[in-house]
Amino acid sequence: MDFSSHIRLEVRVTPADVGKRISVRQLTEDAPKGERFTDTVGVLTSWDDGVLLITRRSGERVRIPEASLVAGKVVPSAPARRRGPSASYEELARIASRGWQPVERERLGEWELRAAAGFTRRANSVLPLGDPGLPLDEALSLVRDWYAARGLPAYVQTATGAEGTQELLCAQLEERRWTREVSAELWTGVLTPLGDLPDPGRPVLLSRTADEAWLGRYQRKGMSEVALKVLGGGPSVWFATVPGADPGSPAAIGRCVIDGRWAGFAAVEVDPSLRRQGLATMVMGALARQALTEGASAAWLQVETDNAGARALYRGMGFAAHHAYHHYREPEA
Repeated sequence: MDFSSHIRLEVRVTPADVGKRISVRQLTEDAPKGERFTDTVGVLTSWDDGVLLITRRSGERVRIPEASLVAGKVVPSAPARRRGPSASYEELARIASRGWQPVERERLGEWELRAAAGFTRRANSVLPLGDPGLPLDEALSLVRDWYAARGLPAYVQTATGAEGTQELLCAQLEERRWTREVSAELWTGVLTPLGDLPDPGRPVLLSRTADEAWLGRYQRKGMSEVALKVLGGGPSVWFATVPGADPGSPAAIGRCVIDGRWAGFAAVEVDPSLRRQGLATMVMGALARQALTEGASAAWLQVETDNAGARALYRGMGFAAHHAYHHYREPEA
């Protein structure tokens, strides 16, 4: 609980706390008895015209009338993590970007503009890790022009839910009618337990390149040379394949990028007819053992918020959410 019944409640937040993580309690007069108080925790992104706008860890925005507040306080910006390797948002954002590299990039102050002929939003969006060096509207105008010159819509990738994330930028983009299209989460875990995952006894083949069979199992269709460059880019990339009954149709696949202490897992796909047989676990274990031999000790992966199966699998392997990330698309002209 954020507030205790034996502590006198008071509102100790003001408009000067915009940008800070806060916890507030509000009173809803017409709610049923026992449901009249609601607690909200998140970053205070604005306080205008008597209304607080709070962005939760997930990126959800909550509007709270100032008159309904009965308690409020500033809380630590980065709550203590109960498990998983310690890491800052910026470290993980840079690691994830190196693990899924665009074919073209350009700096705009501390923003990085990335393009890869439209193959995935991650490789075709701005990664803003600081000040663009220009007023926001000017920076966004340059961003739109840069992507338009490449025949692409402009996207900005933001994050919420950890110290140093971009709740304020999310609010500023939404004020300018940029649309949030996709949200997902970056999860982290300790690598060693993955290397100890049980092996059901089927072979897992590791390769530095993705062959035709691997690409055939990968869900994204219409693979181009640009897409192959994105998949193959990174400090130390490995592709895993569990052969199927048909040599051209693998039972399962996966991809791992090893970068210093971090191993990033992606593209773990299983033949739909062979699910729940431990094949994804096999793939993760084989890639983890390779990463351990190269000196990695921590793991990360990205999972969409509505992928219940994957979330259950990774939670069982010891992963936990570090932060949420979002892709905002430019407003229509």
